[in-house]
Amino acid sequence: MSFLDQWIWFVIFVPLAGLFGWVLGRRGGEQHGGNQVSKLSTTYFRGLNYLLDEQPDKAIELFLHVSELDKDTFETQIALGHLFRRRGEVDRAIKLHVALAQRPDLSDAQKVQALSALGEDYMRAGLLDRAETVFNDLTTLDKKAPQAFKHLIAIYQSERDWPHAIESANRFEAASGQPMGKLIAQFECELAERHRANGELDAARDAIVRAYAADPTAVRAGIIEGHLETDAGNALGAIRAFERAAQHDPDFLPVILPTLLENYAKVGERTGARAFLSGMCEHYRGIAPVLALTRIIEADEGAAAARRFLAEQLRDRPSVRGEAALIDLSLASGTDTTTTLSDLKHVTEQLLARNPSYRCNRCGFGARSHHWQCPSCKEWGTVKPLLNYAVV
Repeated sequence: MSFLDQWIWFVIFVPLAGLFGWVLGRRGGEQHGGNQVSKLSTTYFRGLNYLLDEQPDKAIELFLHVSELDKDTFETQIALGHLFRRRGEVDRAIKLHVALAQRPDLSDAQKVQALSALGEDYMRAGLLDRAETVFNDLTTLDKKAPQAFKHLIAIYQSERDWPHAIESANRFEAASGQPMGKLIAQFECELAERHRANGELDAARDAIVRAYAADPTAVRAGIIEGHLETDAGNALGAIRAFERAAQHDPDFLPVILPTLLENYAKVGERTGARAFLSGMCEHYRGIAPVLALTRIIEADEGAAAARRFLAEQLRDRPSVRGEAALIDLSLASGTDTTTTLSDLKHVTEQLLARNPSYRCNRCGFGARSHHWQCPSCKEWGTVKPLLNYAVV
């Protein structure tokens, strides 16, 4: 038995052992010397022996027998069903939890627990319609059942039922106090994309408004809004939307820039474009705004000025794409070969200094020096030189 299996048995069956011991003790107090207690005791200890002998299947069968002998072992049956599900025996888990949920003697708390376990069984089996029904029943029993709402969110995401996903996310937030604004904004953006694809532009805009209400920094909402305004011929509105999205998360700048620059060109806002790109060069370490600004400088001031700007920027942010653009500008401006080669050498050295020479072939950890034990995954002998490793 592996360490993980041993851990699972410990977590599942040690509590069961305590529970069975309590039940037997209680029964013993009520029925001194009774046949029922003797039968339970014998079966219980046989089950423990099977566990100690690492025969879990036989142990499960015996503990099931105990639960049949004593119908009060509610927690035992819940735990057994959970174990069946973990072992991939979902049909057995469903059968056990269905029978448990149908018992008329359960308290409200036990009914909620049984239905929750049954809903998780259905989800594991891929029966999402049945899981949805169970979890909706749960929410009527317990209007503050956050776990049920959480499962419903997962179901509606799988079904791409965004209105119900939004409703469940709102109810989960109310029940748990956990903020769901960012997730709700994503669902509203999914609706906006759907409406846009169907030509329902007003509905798409309404969804964008709701997305911003849920998450004022929703980058995706700004990108969709920018495309909506572009399609509508409102270049200034598109510029505002795209700029706001880029300011909320500059990492999305490469996605935003092409259409944003098109809209700047439509309204002849070259000065505004230069100002925006200059600001982005300060806040975004990628090469995209630098190359875009280089092209504008080339158009306004010529290839030589563009080349000087790009060479200076590449000293702080070396890039292969930047190197290619620098070569093109050097050829266009007739720059001295020695100067060009010196700049390219500096950029190349910066790129080499930032690239790892070794990589773990198990977890992908990169390193400049060799480690026999990977610092990340702790495996031995998995960190090896990369193919481009150079011997000096």
